[in-house]
Amino acid sequence: MPYEPTIQSATPATRYGDPIVYPAAIHQPAMLPTELPPGVEMVTLPGGYRTLAYTQPQHLAPAAQPVPAWAKTTALLAPTVGGGIAAAGFGISYAAPGLIAMAEALWAAIALIAAGTLAPLLLRAGRGAIGRGAAPMQHVTQNITASGMFGRATGTINQR
Repeated sequence: MPYEPTIQSATPATRYGDPIVYPAAIHQPAMLPTELPPGVEMVTLPGGYRTLAYTQPQHLAPAAQPVPAWAKTTALLAPTVGGGIAAAGFGISYAAPGLIAMAEALWAAIALIAAGTLAPLLLRAGRGAIGRGAAPMQHVTQNITASGMFGRATGTINQR
């Protein structure tokens, strides 16, 4: 009788390159459909095998909604407002030297008005501050007479 081992292993010894032999039926516990996590479904592969697989959720496309009127108005006004701001900035850049000159002229006019208003007040206050008192008021009157169209004019000046 040839030699026969008495103990046989459940899996045969494999060498590198040998095909892997799977047992014909592996009993796995079945999962109930309620136990499946979200995104996992039972699928049938092309070879007929049924297995669990992650699937992409099937999202239905939302129904198209009309664009609100305020959005249309805003979309139409945005380029117009932007163009107006750009034109205003362009105009101000050209007008800036003239505006600066006008502002300086305005300040000069204000200074002239202020000097014309304050000068008599300062002169009157300065006259009395010298120490000799206020100057007496003088009245000057003139009388001028002329006779005829080419007559010579004569006049008198009275100081009091």
